[in-house]
Amino acid sequence: MGPEWVSIIALVALFVIGTVLPINMGALAYVAAWLVGMYSLHLDEKEILAGVSGDLILTLIGVTYLFAIAKNNGTVDLIVRSAVKAVGGRVALIPWVMFFVTALLTAIGAASPAACAIIGPIALGFAGRYRISPLMMGMMVVHGAQAGGFSPISIYGTITNSVMEGAGLPSSEVAVFLSSLIVNFVLAVVLFVVLGGRSLMDRRLDPDAPDTLADDLHRGGAAIPQRGYGTSTATTTQSTGVRHDQLLTLVAFVAVAVIALAFDKNIGFVAITAAVILNMLAPNEHKDAVKQIAWPTVLLVAGVSTYATILTTAKAPEFVGDWAAGLGAAVVGALILCYVGGVVSAFASSTALLPVIIPIAVPLIGDGGINAALFVAALAVSSTIVDVSPFSTNGALMLANKPDSIEEPVYYKQILTYSVLVTLIGPLLVWAALVLPGW
Repeated sequence: MGPEWVSIIALVALFVIGTVLPINMGALAYVAAWLVGMYSLHLDEKEILAGVSGDLILTLIGVTYLFAIAKNNGTVDLIVRSAVKAVGGRVALIPWVMFFVTALLTAIGAASPAACAIIGPIALGFAGRYRISPLMMGMMVVHGAQAGGFSPISIYGTITNSVMEGAGLPSSEVAVFLSSLIVNFVLAVVLFVVLGGRSLMDRRLDPDAPDTLADDLHRGGAAIPQRGYGTSTATTTQSTGVRHDQLLTLVAFVAVAVIALAFDKNIGFVAITAAVILNMLAPNEHKDAVKQIAWPTVLLVAGVSTYATILTTAKAPEFVGDWAAGLGAAVVGALILCYVGGVVSAFASSTALLPVIIPIAVPLIGDGGINAALFVAALAVSSTIVDVSPFSTNGALMLANKPDSIEEPVYYKQILTYSVLVTLIGPLLVWAALVLPGW
């Protein structure tokens, strides 16, 4: 058996084990990389570890460190509160507030599950209180997370752009970001129309319940900060303005984006510098922020990116890509890869899948005349829109925070039905919209 087959079988095994058992897939990937690298490819351990991207790891640490500080000092809650108040009590706009706030959080560096964990309970609290479809509210949050998830300074965006660069593909950060944003926005519009959004148009928040917003934010685990430092997360007194530390945090996010994008500086160094400065300004308040860095995600990406290098060394991407290209047309192979990404990601980690599936597309791009940026965008979107699945972290979070007004088996069936539809139809529509026009 050739090394390409050994590496592919090991990849399938680590995805199956990581899905069935509660083991970080990055740890499994390190084990697979060591065994396949040593005994099938005859690499030494230094050669195996050479696949770890220090730049990518630093970026993940930096952006999640900065986001942890924003969460601790109430900046995230400030964003949510300001957005909800901006709708002026219009119930029909609340689902869209949840969509765009979640998109904003992932766009500025929050991990998709983290953003869903923060906004999901808040959104579903509103759904229960104002008789809004829980399925619509929950899925609006997930699609919002994916809509912002491929910004150039986000986790998904950083992974995708780094993998494209490593594979020698022309990078198009804007194309990937806008593709995900537009596709998820369209799905949100469909959800809103089909699940009763139009019937909410004439409804308003109860003016006689001034603590309604505070109650719903508190239900979501949100801290509603007072003026001053060190506010307890249990505090529900409404703030009348923006605190100095929150303003500095907002400025930091803008500065990170401008410096990284406009001046082409390493996003990891810029983000961690901003986080350290904010930490120095309030050391007692943020002393535990470093513990909130997405270390499981760091392990996941480090392990999987290491194994992705093993796949490349074994020439597995070329093997699979040549097989797909040999089906008669590269564009057909592209459709198959979109479905592979969607189906696998519905049960496994999207973050783990991206570094693996993008290199597989290289032969199709090189020999089939397919636009690289649009094909990678199609793969990325197909592999992440299915995170609505109740078997994924995001979908499971929505299920876990269901309103009391709906029974869990009913809500589970609704989410499962919707996720099946997205998995069956989504990759095809994404392929038709992004790959076919560029072929």
